[in-house]
Amino acid sequence: MPGPAGRTPPRSHARDGAVEFRVAGAADAQAIARLHADSWRRHYRGAYADAFLDGDVLVDRLEVWTARLSCADDRSCTTVALAPQLIGFAHIVFDDNAVWGALLDNMHVCAERQRHGVGSRLLTLSAAQAAERSRERGLYLWVLEQNTTAQAFYAAHGGACTGREAVTAPGGKPGSLVGAPAKLRYAWPQARLLARR
Repeated sequence: MPGPAGRTPPRSHARDGAVEFRVAGAADAQAIARLHADSWRRHYRGAYADAFLDGDVLVDRLEVWTARLSCADDRSCTTVALAPQLIGFAHIVFDDNAVWGALLDNMHVCAERQRHGVGSRLLTLSAAQAAERSRERGLYLWVLEQNTTAQAFYAAHGGACTGREAVTAPGGKPGSLVGAPAKLRYAWPQARLLARR
């Protein structure tokens, strides 16, 4: 059955108990933007400026998600978790890096549903999507250096910290950052192995 914008949903879509996982469409942009903004407000303080988090972050995220989901793009995929409202999402960019493979660019779960397996399922579904594209390629993501909880989650799922870089300001606006925060790369050499976890 065709998905949004004529795409065929990956085989990895499923229903886990009361949670449904499916490919996002344009109608999901607002809910995704709200959850994304809320997650940044909860976890990015100290790295992102309070003025940005308390002000323009929702507008910024809505612009990003409206653009991402408004047209078909075979180079990326956004998966949402619904119960029945949106409780989490993950966005993957296929073949992003010749060394590291697919980029898990965003993954967020609402605070009330964390530690209930939603993040784990979004991670393995994203890995399965990457493996369908290229069986021997890897998966990687960036996580704020200050976000030790997320780092522990990725390490528990077999991710290895393989690099450190400066955070890029959202929207290219340096004033949205506090100082020069850093991000860490977590990587899985073979996405298909992560997909089996």
